[in-house]
Amino acid sequence: MATPDFIRTIRADAGQQLLWLPGVTAIVFDDEGRVLLGRRSDNGRWSAIGGIPEPGEQPAQCAVREVYEETAVHCVPERVVLVQALEPVTYDNGDMCQYMDITLRCRAVGGEARVNDDESLDVAWFDVDALPALHEFSLSRIKRALADEPTWFEPAPAGQ
Repeated sequence: MATPDFIRTIRADAGQQLLWLPGVTAIVFDDEGRVLLGRRSDNGRWSAIGGIPEPGEQPAQCAVREVYEETAVHCVPERVVLVQALEPVTYDNGDMCQYMDITLRCRAVGGEARVNDDESLDVAWFDVDALPALHEFSLSRIKRALADEPTWFEPAPAGQ
């Protein structure tokens, strides 16, 4: 995945040390109830659409931008599904990051799903009962976006 310019600037000073970064995941449904997925160019796996907000960019704006940049689909965020601190990740080049993921349920309002940048090998709509093989990250977010429940978050330990 492409590294945003502002992170390259930070990396110039910070080196490969752990960076705490926001992340936004968009679970996009169409009028038929299908979910939009992209097959990532970095690992070849199907995944939910997402990315890193630019400095000052609101999570909903990020979701709309990322969905369009990656899939050419226009969407409208409807609600926050989940907020979760993810486990740290070390990339092949040695850079370390940890993300605070904000997942939004979105509704498609236009555009035709297609590969729209170099981050995806394929883009497609899937019936929720006929999903391709997905990492638990995407699968759990789709399930939570389908549920009519309050925003999910990791509860604080009792007594704190």
